[in-house]
Amino acid sequence: MKRRQTGFTLIEIAIVLVIIGLLLGGVLKGQALIDSAKVKNLAGDFRNVPVFVFSYQDKFKALPGDDAGVATHLAGATAATTPTDSQGNGAINGNWNSSTATDESFLFWQHIRLAGLTQGATSTAATNYLPKNTLGGALGVSATTAITGLTGAHFICSDAIPGKFATELDVSLDDGNPATGRMMTATLGTGGAAVAAPAAETTYLVCMGF
Repeated sequence: MKRRQTGFTLIEIAIVLVIIGLLLGGVLKGQALIDSAKVKNLAGDFRNVPVFVFSYQDKFKALPGDDAGVATHLAGATAATTPTDSQGNGAINGNWNSSTATDESFLFWQHIRLAGLTQGATSTAATNYLPKNTLGGALGVSATTAITGLTGAHFICSDAIPGKFATELDVSLDDGNPATGRMMTATLGTGGAAVAAPAAETTYLVCMGF
């Protein structure tokens, strides 16, 4: 007596392959939407910070962080004392990622928050005082450029940004070339020379002048 051979028909295999294809397509599309949302959030940081600076300047005739009279402008505000004798000189001095509580670039965040321009902790001792970008990287402002050749009166910098996002940011906000224009990409750390072709999964420092 012969046994019947069992197995999948070509139609059944085709249906399974179609389902797998649809699932993979949905996953990839979902990831693309997540990545797009992250880039939009990162771009929002670069767009919003200059607005904070100009709004504060318009209201108090001084720059946040650099405001020598901030104690009279905002209740509970701390006036910067470092860099020495730089207060009120029209520049937000200090490293963009400073953790020194007396630096202008560090106190920048307290001043704009107390002015009601954005939300966040106003106590410099708070563990969440320094802002983070949507990827968990640092975000900061300084009058000193961190990337060679980048021009502007002030600079917004954000780090831990994958190369694929850095390139998309440059396309969205600048000239599409991470090594030229008002937005540039450099290796993590102190910055230095701009990178023309960031590796997709490597993380970088991105700065924009304004």
